[in-house]
Amino acid sequence: MIDNFVFWPSIPAPDILVMWLSTVVAYVIFGIAGFGTALVASPMLAFFMPVSKIVPLLALLDFSAAVTKITKDRNKANVAELKRLVPLMIVGSIVGAGILFFTKPDILLLLLGAFVVCYSIYSLSGYKPAGRLGPKSSIPFGLVGGVFSALFGSGGFLYAIYLAGRIEAKEQIAVTQSTLIGLSTLTRLVLFLVAGIYTDRSLLLIAAILAPAMLIGIFIGRHITLRLSKAQFIRVVNVLVLLSGIFLLIRYFSSN
Repeated sequence: MIDNFVFWPSIPAPDILVMWLSTVVAYVIFGIAGFGTALVASPMLAFFMPVSKIVPLLALLDFSAAVTKITKDRNKANVAELKRLVPLMIVGSIVGAGILFFTKPDILLLLLGAFVVCYSIYSLSGYKPAGRLGPKSSIPFGLVGGVFSALFGSGGFLYAIYLAGRIEAKEQIAVTQSTLIGLSTLTRLVLFLVAGIYTDRSLLLIAAILAPAMLIGIFIGRHITLRLSKAQFIRVVNVLVLLSGIFLLIRYFSSN
């Protein structure tokens, strides 16, 4: 494990390989669903680096991935929904960042594991909200999504639930989702930059090492969507994420 987040020569090659492969898998998911990188990557990265460093790291990678996805289809985003969600998302992100900065790392590990397990169970349940959501539902989804984004690097599943209950066209949902993720990560980038998080050169080095893995993952994800339904693939991934979350909780309780 990278206890103090040291430079490249001191990082074991097997650790880097596992982190790299985990990042590829995470961004395959992003290439298909438009979110979910933290849910896949965080449980594995947490075994090799401090939990408090994972969210700033994935913020850098997620922003680049989101920009890559929305470059061609940005004009298809639902502007009305963005206007509702973005201000609330920013407020939630500020609250979440404050919690992140002042919470003990071991508690973050517990929260991360619980979050991953709960989300996986929800996804595997196949539950779908009945009817269309009203505009006022943007308040809880935007605020809580922002908090989760800052804490765990992923509020995307909350935005996806909201958008699915508000927008009919699947293509418009996907583009709006990716736009929200891009704006969410931009908000986090600014907050972390102001807080001095990115003065850590080791963090930037790890981001540079994992960037090619992110690009490869997105490339693979786009091609998989042509051969496999998103519902089938996401279900398999959620099983893997659930197992990762369980192992993370086992790790927390075994060390306390």
